[in-house]
Amino acid sequence: QVQLVESGGGLVQPGGSLRLSCAPSENIFQINTMTWYRQAPGKERELVATINSGGSTNYAEFAMGRFTISRDNAKNTVSLQMNSLKPEDTAVYYCLLEIMKDTWSYFRPYWGQGTQVTVSS
Repeated sequence: QVQLVESGGGLVQPGGSLRLSCAPSENIFQINTMTWYRQAPGKERELVATINSGGSTNYAEFAMGRFTISRDNAKNTVSLQMNSLKPEDTAVYYCLLEIMKDTWSYFRPYWGQGTQVTVSS
């Protein structure tokens, strides 16, 4: 089992910015697709953005133009830069990484523990 460490959440005013990061807590062999999800109170978890091993990205409509997903393969880290935040962006944000732990294993999905983002004045 691979533990993922998320960081960067917090309280921010509307219009502000936050940067979330997620990385495995141990050495791993390779990461395929990296994805951010979020879940607001009383709502289902929804996809925010995803980036594949080649660097191609996809965004939910609400994230387009405001959020940017990026990856640092040398550090096995995925980040989510969130600008122009709105109260409706308030949610717990989760990362999902497809990880091949060892050279003899296969890709498996791992979830982060979640980080709270609260947008409020």
